[in-house]
Amino acid sequence: MNDIKLIVTDMDGTFLNSNYEVSPDFPSIYKELKKRNILFVPASGRQMPGITQYFKEIENEIGFIAENGGYVIYRNEELFADKLENSFIKEIIETIREIPGARAVLSAKKKAYYESDDEKFVNYFTRYYTENQKIDDLTSEVADNIFKIAVYHPEGSEENLYPYLKQFENKNLEVVVSGKYWVDIMNRNISKGKALEILQKKLNILPSETMAFGDYMNDITMLEKSKYSYAMENAHSSVKEAASFSALSNDEFGVLETISDYLKL
Repeated sequence: MNDIKLIVTDMDGTFLNSNYEVSPDFPSIYKELKKRNILFVPASGRQMPGITQYFKEIENEIGFIAENGGYVIYRNEELFADKLENSFIKEIIETIREIPGARAVLSAKKKAYYESDDEKFVNYFTRYYTENQKIDDLTSEVADNIFKIAVYHPEGSEENLYPYLKQFENKNLEVVVSGKYWVDIMNRNISKGKALEILQKKLNILPSETMAFGDYMNDITMLEKSKYSYAMENAHSSVKEAASFSALSNDEFGVLETISDYLKL
C-alpha cells in the first residue's frame, strides 16, 4: 500500500456506531495520524455543526465535507459552499408535500429549516441537524445559503421517496439516496466525490494517496476518488460493488480497525 496522505470517512453507519458514538480509540489513533502528516476528513450528508460537534478538540486541524459535498472546510478555511436556487426549492417542497409520510428539511449554512409538526420526526432529524429552526412555510424565501433539500420517509427512501423525486434529475439537479430513510436534492455535480476532489487539488494529494470509507450510495463518488476504498460490512450492496476493499461493520468500529492495521499499531 502506497503512503496514505488523506483518510476520508462517512459518519453515520460508517465512522459512528449505531448509538452515534465515536470509538474511544480515536484520540490515540488520530495522534498517530497527525504524527505521520495524514489528514483526517469526516464527510457526511449532515450540516457542518452536526459533524464538527464530534471533533471539537481538533476542529482547526482537519478538513470537513458536509451537506453531501455542498460545503467544504479545511482548517477553518471555507473552500467551497454551494447554493440551491430558490426557484427550485418551491417546486420541490410542493412535490414533497404530496408524498404521504414525507418530511422536508432545508439544509443551509446558518441553520436547517423545517415546517413539520411531527414531533417524532423533529426529535429524529435534530440529531443530525443540530442547528435548526421551525418556520411556517418552506416555500417562502429564507435569508440563508441553502445547500440542499433533505427528504425523510419513515418507511424507507429508495421505495417511498426516490421514485417521486427522481424527476428533478431532469432539471440539472442531483437526487441521491443518502441513507435508509433519506434522499438529498442538490445542484448537479454536487457530491462527496467532487468535494474530495476539491480537497485533493488544494493539498496536492492524489487518489492513489487517499483512503475512503462509506456505507451508502451517496458515498460511492467519494470511493471512486480513492484508490483504497472500503465498504463497511453493513454497507448497501451497491457500495460493496463500488469499493475495492471491505471493512468491519460500524458497530465494530471497522474504520479505525482498518486504519490501525495500516498504521501497524
